[in-house]
Amino acid sequence: MENQDLEIAKRELKERSLSLVIVKDKKIIFESSSHGIIGFLHAIEKLGKSLKKASVGDRIVGKAIALLCVYADVKAVYAETLSERARIFFEKYALHCEWDNIVEKILGANKTKICPFEKAAEHISNVEEAYEKLKRLLWEVTSSKRM
Repeated sequence: MENQDLEIAKRELKERSLSLVIVKDKKIIFESSSHGIIGFLHAIEKLGKSLKKASVGDRIVGKAIALLCVYADVKAVYAETLSERARIFFEKYALHCEWDNIVEKILGANKTKICPFEKAAEHISNVEEAYEKLKRLLWEVTSSKRM
C-alpha cells in the first residue's frame, strides 16, 4: 500500500530540516521546528479532529508521541528515530509505522536520563489520559522555565 501523504511527510521532514510534518490529502496541514512533544501537542490543539487519517513525519518518536498519534487517529507515522516501546504500541493499534533507526529508549535534552515525557507515558495505555497528562506536564515544564 503506497501512502503518498506519508512519502510527502518523510520528504519534507528531511529536505526542510523540520522536526514534525503532518500531511493529509497530499497537503501539508501542519509543520514545526520545535523540539520534543511541543509541536505535536500544538497540532492537536490547533487541528483537533481534522488530524484523523493524516500521516505524520517526526524526527523522534517515543511512546509519548505514539500515544498522541493514536489519540489523534492518524493513519501512518514515519520516524527518523523510533523507540522500541513506540513500535510495540503502534503494532498493538495496527498503525502503519516506518523508521530509519530504532532505539531502546528516548533520552531527554541532557542525553543522560530518559525523556520526562517518555517517563510519564511509560505506564499509560489510555490515549485520552495520555493526552491530558502530557499536556499538563508540558505546561508544568514550560512554566517552571519561565520563573
